[in-house]
Amino acid sequence: MDSIKDGFVGFPSQEKVAMLLLRNGIRVVDGTAYCNDIEQSDAAIARVAGVDRRVVRSALDKISSTPDLDRVFSKLRSMLLLSEVAPEIDCTTLEIIPTDATMPGILAGVMDVIYRRGLSVRQAVVEDPGVRFDSHLIIVVDGQIPSELIPAIKQSRGVLSLMLR
Repeated sequence: MDSIKDGFVGFPSQEKVAMLLLRNGIRVVDGTAYCNDIEQSDAAIARVAGVDRRVVRSALDKISSTPDLDRVFSKLRSMLLLSEVAPEIDCTTLEIIPTDATMPGILAGVMDVIYRRGLSVRQAVVEDPGVRFDSHLIIVVDGQIPSELIPAIKQSRGVLSLMLR
């Protein structure tokens, strides 16, 4: 994350655009932005970022012309997050806040509890906005999670808190 910010030192508006692209998995190829294979206009990105479209154009050109930035941004992909539609597809979402996001094994411990109960996991995603202290583990499970499973998940190594949705 720091290396990306370093590419925009002195250009905070362009950095804002770059971080928006990164958070949303918007790929940049030859100065053009794509959400997966759908081209994104400079004006649309500018509206969301709250900047002028010329700032977006400058940021996209800088990304494509800077090898270190191009190596990252040319490989980004957007991904469906099932947690937003979980109730509509008869699933339950667990959002786990870790005690320390750098601690290894948090996902493994929670998944072990879920696995031993015989539940099927549809998706597991670590949402990391770039600052590890604000990371969340999001797990979408088929069906409802039995209430007796909640204390076991809360007692898993590295789990600070748990929210069900």
